[in-house]
Amino acid sequence: GYECISANGSEDYRTPVLDKLAETGMRFEQCFANPICTPSRVKIMTGLYNKRNFTKFGVLDRSQTTFAHQLKKAGYTTAIAGKWQLGKEKDAPQHFGFDQACLWQHFRPKAKEGTTFDSRFSNPQLEINGKAVDYKNGEYGPDVCADFLCDFMETNKDKPFFVYYPMILTHCPFDATPDSLTWDPKSPGSKTYKGPGDNDQKKIHFRDMVQYADKIVGKIITKLESLGLRENTLVIFTGDNGTDAPIRTQWSGREVIGKKGKVLDEGTRVPFIVNWPGKIAPKVQKTELVEFSDIMPTL
Repeated sequence: GYECISANGSEDYRTPVLDKLAETGMRFEQCFANPICTPSRVKIMTGLYNKRNFTKFGVLDRSQTTFAHQLKKAGYTTAIAGKWQLGKEKDAPQHFGFDQACLWQHFRPKAKEGTTFDSRFSNPQLEINGKAVDYKNGEYGPDVCADFLCDFMETNKDKPFFVYYPMILTHCPFDATPDSLTWDPKSPGSKTYKGPGDNDQKKIHFRDMVQYADKIVGKIITKLESLGLRENTLVIFTGDNGTDAPIRTQWSGREVIGKKGKVLDEGTRVPFIVNWPGKIAPKVQKTELVEFSDIMPTL
């Protein structure tokens, strides 16, 4: 949610990488997503209101044109990493315009086969270009996806590329990250949907997840810089719904209670930062409304 970024006024979480992107780019205060993820991602990928092309949760109709299709037409090489949950066909990412894909919940379920353990974070089960890949040596799903994209950018540094990273963070289960005091590299994943522990423990884990998401954005920015591509790369950061329950966040002198799934400010208001050195002047857009049907025509 909007309240999770310290540049936006969060008092509970520190997000220095995103804060710097906001300070040196354009930060929007009035960006709105749908209150749950699939409709938001269907909209951001196609530029169409959900009334026009949403069929059901977890599906992107195969007749749709995405921003990856459009950028491929313009000569871009394309990659996606992170959360999929938009169709189980083995060729689905390529069908929708992505040359390379490292995904969670592509054609396998969110629980590890034969168990009740979540499969996205510690020792994840992913699908890379349509092939199942199981990690068992303390890997962390969001890092695996980010490293995949960094490798993709290095491989394609001499030509135009488009990277779409629907980061698995900060979705529940609210569980430890590799930077958490409670991190267990042998953990098979959470057995409960919202994560282990009481609400206070979930809040601690959520804080760690927000701050780890910021760290991963930093990893990608650092890679762009090391490749000499930062000044030729447009970076857009947003979220696909408001914060989930039971998370409560101190923000701008008041408490914001997560209301993901509800068509309320706390369920739909999300961060939106656009950064392109030398192209986009630093500014805060306080009143300009922006939402996900704007992305396709912008790109």
